[in-house]
Amino acid sequence: MKILMLGDVMGRAGRDILSTELPGLREKLGVDFVLVNGENAAGGFGITGDICRSFYQSGADAVTLGNHAWDQRETASYIEGDAKLLRPANYPPGTPGRGHGVFQIADGRKVLVIQVMCRLFMDAIDDPFASVKSILESHRLGASVDAIVVDIHGEASSEKQALARYVDGQVSLAAGTHTHVPTADHMILPGGTAFMTDIGMCGAYNSIIGMEIAPIVERFTRKMKGERFSPVLDDGTLSGIYVETDDGTGLAKSVSPVRIGGVLEGVLPA
Repeated sequence: MKILMLGDVMGRAGRDILSTELPGLREKLGVDFVLVNGENAAGGFGITGDICRSFYQSGADAVTLGNHAWDQRETASYIEGDAKLLRPANYPPGTPGRGHGVFQIADGRKVLVIQVMCRLFMDAIDDPFASVKSILESHRLGASVDAIVVDIHGEASSEKQALARYVDGQVSLAAGTHTHVPTADHMILPGGTAFMTDIGMCGAYNSIIGMEIAPIVERFTRKMKGERFSPVLDDGTLSGIYVETDDGTGLAKSVSPVRIGGVLEGVLPA
């Protein structure tokens, strides 16, 4: 199976590059399943139903969120009716929505998507390790599902790497989101799981993690609240990871970063 996972979509620049590039990229690579992290898609803060639908129209099969899941008031009600939109699985019981889902692609094969949110330098929520373990106990790679993708949404590289090692050999891809900076460590772990500490953002990199530069520099230099942070609106880069899996085991055969457009050096699978 050919899987494409795209990093945090950041505001208009991220939405524009996704709608421009994803349809053609999906066709060019023959991608079977596309996962998009959309937690910053609405002006940098959360997502809306209209934006979700635009992602699906552009070729996304599922969308994950993160710590900005509830920044848009409508999301708490919208998510209940959209099975393709996932929030972190380790939110407390009773939180609206779902933290994992099984998606059937056109040829009948099934993909399990799980999102968990880390805890170091993040919100105080339930244990992500226990959460992903509980879900995997009910879904076996290569048996009940053909591929498993884990979106590890977190700040600390060490925690994201530890989670990936924890599920190595049990999932097809475990990739980090949240920091908006793509790392250079894409690899296949010893057990056969593809991994990258952070797959970056779909957004403008001539910025500070997607936001306008001046207000953030002022915040650091003056230690005073200034104008509201807002995303840079143009010159976006599409950033993510591409994985091909073995149809028998569901484990990764190859992995490559993906970057198109903007100021970063472009990268596509060979």
